[in-house]
Amino acid sequence: MQSIKMVDLGLQYQKIKPEVDAGIQEVIDNTAFIKGPAVKNFQANLEKYLGVKHVIPCANGTDALQIALMGLGLQPGDEVITPSFTYVATAEVVALLHLKPVLVDVYPDSFMIDVDQLESVITPKTKAIVPVHLFGQCANMEAIMAIAKKHNLFVVEDTAQAIGAEFTFSDGSKAMAGTIGDIGCTSFFPSKNLGCYGDGGAMYTNDSALAAKLQMIANHGQSIQYQHDEIGVNSRLDTIQAAILDVKLKHLDEYSAARRKAADYYDDEFSKHSKITTPYRIPNSTHVFHQYTLKLDPSIDREALRNRLKEKGIPSMVYYPIPLHHQKAFLPFQKPGVAFPITETLVSCVISLPMHTELTEEQLSYITNNFLEIVDSM
Repeated sequence: MQSIKMVDLGLQYQKIKPEVDAGIQEVIDNTAFIKGPAVKNFQANLEKYLGVKHVIPCANGTDALQIALMGLGLQPGDEVITPSFTYVATAEVVALLHLKPVLVDVYPDSFMIDVDQLESVITPKTKAIVPVHLFGQCANMEAIMAIAKKHNLFVVEDTAQAIGAEFTFSDGSKAMAGTIGDIGCTSFFPSKNLGCYGDGGAMYTNDSALAAKLQMIANHGQSIQYQHDEIGVNSRLDTIQAAILDVKLKHLDEYSAARRKAADYYDDEFSKHSKITTPYRIPNSTHVFHQYTLKLDPSIDREALRNRLKEKGIPSMVYYPIPLHHQKAFLPFQKPGVAFPITETLVSCVISLPMHTELTEEQLSYITNNFLEIVDSM
């Protein structure tokens, strides 16, 4: 049995090596390393895949979030609502732009922002909501959009972990993650479901005027060379990464299916154990399983479990061990007495197991058998 990795990009590459190598070689041959044809090709193909009018590539997922908020014209002191259980980038860019991140607790089953709490934190200074499609499925975008419309708020979707997931509305209509709000933002970090071999990111929108503004901001605030109409940044997807992504985009649905198959195997093995809670699958969203994240009974010593798994050659991760409201950088934004009980519980009990496109049944069997044996011994 091959060694088990949290993400096995090497094996994935071997299966698409001729396509990837040819794409990279073409970029080298034409020497269009910045803004080359492959960038436009990938942009057009991703627009078609997502069913969105505009994709604006950029340098990474954090830049995508920052440029999106810059494009909305928010002013220092404006409030932006984000979930408390997320990676730091979601709230980091809010604070970086001298906006105020307002944290909201999440649901205990899906880990998504608790929409029932949204209206309680909306004030006259609130200007946007940034829902995070965590671990591979969509937040309740129907409810979020209804609240945003009621209060005249922007919605910026953080879909770095859920590219390829699809949300179904109550009327039966469907939309891809990231294409529902005003702007969707994603990351092409190598370990993402659609990842390049370096850094990369993108924004999506159906608003043509907003797309032009985002493109301008990402290009030093200029739409015509040397004419700078906005204060912008330098954030672009380089051509080699675009060529790689264009190849991998063709396989994205295949990758999602492989991830779901692995998740189904895990579910079958773990679902009947009283001390393990398998990932909740939201009824109106498909799940592309960027991560496979379990909840453990409080009686389980998580670190001891992880150490014993490591001894068996089984990697694991904890996303995210320190919540945002306990991070030193975000303490100035916290209101006294505001609690996040679900997030507090999750950070102490979640554990993520290997999840990628190349997991074999032999590896899955080894992981699950050892995991259950260790849990039963605790």
